[in-house]
Amino acid sequence: MTDFSQHNFTERDAANSDDYYSDDYYDAVHGANQNPRHDPTVGELDLEARSSLRRLTRGVSSYTDEQSDGYDVEYRKLRLEKVVLVGVWTEGTVAQIEARLEELAALAETAGSDIVDMLYQRRDKPDAGTYIGRGKVEELKSIVAETGADTVICDGELSPGQMIALEKALDVKVIDRTMLILDIFAQHAKSKEGKAQVALAQMEYLITRVRGWGGALSRQAGGRAGSNGGVGLRGPGETKIEADRRRLRSEMAKLRKEIAGMKTSRDIKRERRDQAAIPQVAIAGYTNAGKSSLINALTGAGVLVEDALFATLDPTTRRASLADGRTVVFSDTVGFVRHLPTQLVEAFRSTLEEVLAADVVLHVVDGSDPFPLEQIQAVNKVINEIVEETGRPAPPEIMVVNKIDKADPLVLAELRAAIDDVVFVSAHTGEGIKELEARLEVFLNTLDKQVTLHVPFDRGDVVARLHELGTVLDEQYDEQGTRVEVRVPAAVANELASFEV
Repeated sequence: MTDFSQHNFTERDAANSDDYYSDDYYDAVHGANQNPRHDPTVGELDLEARSSLRRLTRGVSSYTDEQSDGYDVEYRKLRLEKVVLVGVWTEGTVAQIEARLEELAALAETAGSDIVDMLYQRRDKPDAGTYIGRGKVEELKSIVAETGADTVICDGELSPGQMIALEKALDVKVIDRTMLILDIFAQHAKSKEGKAQVALAQMEYLITRVRGWGGALSRQAGGRAGSNGGVGLRGPGETKIEADRRRLRSEMAKLRKEIAGMKTSRDIKRERRDQAAIPQVAIAGYTNAGKSSLINALTGAGVLVEDALFATLDPTTRRASLADGRTVVFSDTVGFVRHLPTQLVEAFRSTLEEVLAADVVLHVVDGSDPFPLEQIQAVNKVINEIVEETGRPAPPEIMVVNKIDKADPLVLAELRAAIDDVVFVSAHTGEGIKELEARLEVFLNTLDKQVTLHVPFDRGDVVARLHELGTVLDEQYDEQGTRVEVRVPAAVANELASFEV
């Protein structure tokens, strides 16, 4: 670690040091008491770590070294720098294809890359050989040469043949939308379960795309000592690609077993929350719709907030009290996206089931997006897939349109016409938050049962529980105890039926 107190460093000099973003440098220049990072929230810590990593890695070229290391593209560490985006326009308007490419650009920037150019082609369907036509491949090759790009990202899932053909034609690294999303998930996963889920999804994607060098790296079949195996056993034996796939299958089986064990722990925690009879509210929606900002506005929790796609991967659970005194639990979940890779849906199934276990879902929509209805369709598609496979019904939902301070009034008018029951809020300014809390209280009241209980004075714990879990409408005292008229969850009312009058 560099001792900045012993050097007369300027900030420009220190910027070239590995310790530029460390607390030692900040304390030496500005003073330890002035360092705002000494008392951060958890979300601020995560955000600072991510920002520092992107600043330090951006601009460090890696493709030249990796291109000459002799390894194929799947075995290189995915580090995006100068990239060109490529899309195929098969349906919709020009504005829609441009919005999709803008979303792809946001994904690429979240992964830590610089966008140098983008192009799309109008076709009935993607080309089976190279995803785009031969003429566009030549145009793309000239763009790559002019801009010095080292990566091409296609807005779709490429087949192994398409990826190989494009790499041979362009002589640069080519990845697709799925590989890009998997890389972002790998960067942002923090918990043990999240990392295991991402690793499983990556392996499921790569096992069909593993490449080798044919028989050049094959292994000779075994046999008697000092022989080549004898009749019928001479040949290439197990190839390198077969060994790689066998190793991947073994690792995938191990990860599935670990994730199954973690799911058991998650189920136990969920059962404890159910037994506590505290209403559970899941916050779901499209990625970067402002779900974490909304949970901060509702609970005051220091959850990580970042203007980036898939900033939240690990579910966050926070307890809060509504205006009527009721205690609820909010769960922040991973965001969805258009064409979410099936590998991720499968790997994150235990996490996504948090949505189905809730009493109500706050479906958050980005009001500043030009096509919010497409976001709603993408989220509903993923939830319906989970419902079909698990057999559990989807809980009721309250539609919440966020970021109205940045939204186009015409888009908001379209949402009002298309959706019957919706709440418009801004987690940034606080507009509409009180209305959302009131709407949530009204809904939770429909799940409650109104009862009148007579509780002896020696059971003060019951009265305290009624205040925590329900809404006390009237409370009076007599010689024998406390008479309480309260609205509580049906499970609690049944449990305390012996006190009912």
